[in-house]
Amino acid sequence: MRAIKGRWVLGTAVVLAICAVAFPAAAEEAASSDDKVAAVNGTVISKADLEKEVGRLQWQYSMMGKPAGESEMAEMKKEALEKLIEGELLYQESKKQDIKVDEAEIERHMATMRKRFPTEAEFQAALEKMSLSVDQLTSQFTRGRAVQQLIESQVADKVAVSEEEGKSFYESNPDLFKQPEQVKASHILIKVEPGADESQKAEAREKLQKISKKLEAGDDFAELAKEFSQGPSGPGGGDLGYFGRGQMVKPFEEAAFALEPGGVSDIVETRFGYHLIKVVDKRGGDEAAYEDVKNRLAQYLKQQKLQEEAELYVKKLKEEAEVERFVTQ
Repeated sequence: MRAIKGRWVLGTAVVLAICAVAFPAAAEEAASSDDKVAAVNGTVISKADLEKEVGRLQWQYSMMGKPAGESEMAEMKKEALEKLIEGELLYQESKKQDIKVDEAEIERHMATMRKRFPTEAEFQAALEKMSLSVDQLTSQFTRGRAVQQLIESQVADKVAVSEEEGKSFYESNPDLFKQPEQVKASHILIKVEPGADESQKAEAREKLQKISKKLEAGDDFAELAKEFSQGPSGPGGGDLGYFGRGQMVKPFEEAAFALEPGGVSDIVETRFGYHLIKVVDKRGGDEAAYEDVKNRLAQYLKQQKLQEEAELYVKKLKEEAEVERFVTQ
């Protein structure tokens, strides 16, 4: 099931993506200025608001390892303006619906945010990069939560996924439900230091060959590992537990996955030295049963529907609102 797991880390992320609420200036404060970039039912969004939102997006993308260059800035400004407009529309609608936000919940959210930073200074530095003060961030959390509650009540509570939809998706996407192949293995390691000469390597191989003969004579692998293995797993009988592809150095991985349970490898050379590998068990590589995944699948499909329905909801609000844009799209 892990093949699709990454796609399912949605939860409230979909709602929060729709609910990106910025911090527009008060209409009466900005109305007399010439820096208006948009107005939503009379509430002004200023150039300063837009710059702050662009700064937030730049920071967000940089944290994802995607810093924006000059060519991306125009598109980012357009995205930022639409987020501001949509956020204001949703917040206005939350007030129309008389949605109340629990202040204690916002305080907990702020405390959690602070804990993500090693020091208060680093927290403040992150806010500065986003052109936000603590009060403005608190206000955005409050507005964001109000909008989230709006989406939950007007959209999420009306979205459902049938059993037939779940089964249909499962049957149409078998590769998404493959269990990753894993092996449970033990090993005996005779170390070879980096830069060792041929005579030192030959000596290490000879030691392992003698151990291999003891195995052939019927000695227990785990006991031999305890006695002779020079790796950290030696005291535990050489047990490495379960591991998947990509977790071990390539020669070790190839030898381990080529063995059947109970099988012992020939001598395998890696940069650490020489190994004998015993595979104890294999699992995965097959398709997860529908019954084992249906609950998470239903949740995933519901989030997909929520994304679509929330976007339609925002589109409808835009169509019914008076939205003016004073900058070129």
